[in-house]
Amino acid sequence: MSGDILIVDDDAPLREVVRYALERAGFAVREAADGVEALAMARSQPPDLIVLDMAMPHLDGLSVCRALRADPGGGPAILFLTARDDEVDRVLGLELGGDDYVTKPFSPRELASRVKAVLRRTRPAPAPPSHQVESHGLRLDTEQRRVWSGTTEVTLTATEFELLQALLRRPTKVFTRDELVEHAYGVGHHVSDRTIDSHIRRVREKLRAAGCDAVDTVHGVGFRLDPS
Repeated sequence: MSGDILIVDDDAPLREVVRYALERAGFAVREAADGVEALAMARSQPPDLIVLDMAMPHLDGLSVCRALRADPGGGPAILFLTARDDEVDRVLGLELGGDDYVTKPFSPRELASRVKAVLRRTRPAPAPPSHQVESHGLRLDTEQRRVWSGTTEVTLTATEFELLQALLRRPTKVFTRDELVEHAYGVGHHVSDRTIDSHIRRVREKLRAAGCDAVDTVHGVGFRLDPS
């Protein structure tokens, strides 16, 4: 999943942690150190989602949310960060138009998963995909759950099928391992990088046996279909 995320927090080290987690998940990230700066940035170049600290000096997160929701169109999706234990503050944030919240301290991976979940809920639903996907000499049928390289059928496990489907549907995208975990297992599953690497290795072996060498490694990032 991709998107433009605005991080708003007066704590610079925390912003760095959030930035790292979201960039690793494939998002473009901008930062604001306070609510006044955030409001100006969100209005001049609206992001897809704001990760918004509730407690900030000058203009707090609740005030930023209230202002954006009063704008034409209602502003971007908002995920609140809060260190407060008071349930009233969290409920108020949601009532003002927040889409979700995460309480500090938090897991960076959990935060990235929550951001993805909010974006899936708030973005317009895409058109139903075709059950036939073709790229790089491969043809995948999602109804029959079968794959062919040319005229040769390639037998894949359920997980291998989901991984290859993700790559074929976005043939120019570089997928991180976390993104492939989400495609293969769903949100909230924690699978090691070694496991994903093993699945990709088996997909490669099966494709090569059928005369296709389509999966490329992007070192330090993840995998994509071979652009050559």
